[in-house]
Amino acid sequence: MRSSPAARLLRPAALLLLLVAAHVFPTSAPPAAAAQTPAAVRAPVPVPGELRPHDVSDVYSVGISSGGYMATQLHVAYSGTFDGSAAFASGPNHCAQNDLNKALLACMDTLQDLQLDKLEQTTRDWSAQGLVDPVANLAGDPVYVFSGSGDTTVKRPVADALSDYYGRFGARVRYNNSTAAGHAWISPLGPNSCTVTANPWINNCGFDAERDLLGHLLGSVNAPAGTPGGTLTQFDQNPYAPGGQARAISLDEKGFVYVPGTCQDGATCDLIVALHGCKQGYSYQGFGSQFIDKAYLNEYADTNNLIVLYPQAVPTTTLDNPNGCWNWWGYQGDSAYARHGGKQIETVMAMVRTLGGDSTPPPAGNRITLASTDAQDGYIKAAADGSGASVGTLETTYGLALGRGSDGRYNRSVLSFDTSRIPAGKNLTRAYVTLTHSSGSGSPWTSPTGNRLLVDVHHGCLGTCPVEPTDWSATTTAPGSAEVTAFTSGTTSSTNLSTAGLAAVNRTGVTQLRLRFAANQTSHAYVFVNKDTRATLTVEYQ
Repeated sequence: MRSSPAARLLRPAALLLLLVAAHVFPTSAPPAAAAQTPAAVRAPVPVPGELRPHDVSDVYSVGISSGGYMATQLHVAYSGTFDGSAAFASGPNHCAQNDLNKALLACMDTLQDLQLDKLEQTTRDWSAQGLVDPVANLAGDPVYVFSGSGDTTVKRPVADALSDYYGRFGARVRYNNSTAAGHAWISPLGPNSCTVTANPWINNCGFDAERDLLGHLLGSVNAPAGTPGGTLTQFDQNPYAPGGQARAISLDEKGFVYVPGTCQDGATCDLIVALHGCKQGYSYQGFGSQFIDKAYLNEYADTNNLIVLYPQAVPTTTLDNPNGCWNWWGYQGDSAYARHGGKQIETVMAMVRTLGGDSTPPPAGNRITLASTDAQDGYIKAAADGSGASVGTLETTYGLALGRGSDGRYNRSVLSFDTSRIPAGKNLTRAYVTLTHSSGSGSPWTSPTGNRLLVDVHHGCLGTCPVEPTDWSATTTAPGSAEVTAFTSGTTSSTNLSTAGLAAVNRTGVTQLRLRFAANQTSHAYVFVNKDTRATLTVEYQ
């Protein structure tokens, strides 16, 4: 690794969710007979176990459809870890822009402009703000893009845009757009003929796509093994998910990793993170291990010192994600889905770090999530210069205020956490705050344009621990230690606290965070957060 989408009674948004779920990997006619398929290959039987550290060198992401989008999101968000990526039937990073309608009409179909220039600029802005790794890392990275001419699910111009997107950052793109494939992963083991779009969405197109993509990512590859000889381990994904609850973020409890014998014995190995598409997860309606068995990656793993990680998504019991897609449009209110802090991204990253061994950050299980102390939380309103400050009185009605209210005063909020609960003797490696949107008016992030919601960290209490007027302008230990980007629903997490912010965490008592906009709004624009759900501070340590 580098150093590092029932009926008429449904609301429109819910109906759109069903449409996107049906449109990505839709039900279709039974598959036609496959083209020339190799002799049956014995699939490895999964054994229970856990992720263990290995001598990991380079890391790559590969995926199909929603998994292709997630593969790109991982690569762009953590380009300091991922050395390249391969995506079948998907589009550029953050294509949906937290908008389900755009996901359907611009990022699968061509009825809307997917705004490639805007997507590029967003990536560059996020990089400058530390919300993704530096975009300079993408220059020279190998990227494989595949789009079948028979794919009517994610149309050709969308994949064209993915190829173009990566090219704008200097990546070395190999684009296969000359195959008459339907919407599917392409593999010599695919049971479907090339042009169909049908369960299990693994097609045989008469060529070895894995040789092509792995050869591009790795430089060259040895011929695949005839029969996989490594170990397929089924592990628990819960310890790597926020709060230890994988299902809460539409991930399965079960994940899988394939490790060849050479890698188990200590050889230096590369890591492939392989991401299935919608309806292809292990626990989706008995789909089982078909993607793992037929993707034709394990065979190459044996002869090329590759570890293959197969994280698993799962359907929600609500309309958020009924077909077990990876999060590429911001479902369940996760507005950070395509950058640092995205719940699924961070879960997969925790798995990658665990496989990478002790030299990498700790697994997500070494963490504590602290709820704020409600009696000490509050907000303060003041004039632009901080004069006339007073404690806000609408917390129980609307939540904690941020931005400029209709009374013309400017609001800042204070959160209080008992950080003495962090285990003693541990080194803090990462921390971030999570907020829940309550209501608002306008966007305080765009008044003025580019306004930033900053997180100040203070060792101890700003004054007395319950919020008081002087907290509006009080000096803090680590001002501007993190940032919360714009969100209009659900929950969102800040960027990671800076080094100074981590150092300011009080290990023996209270740590207070003040949320404030960097610039005063030019017109009334505000947001209320955490009316019914307290803020949380998540701290990771080793």
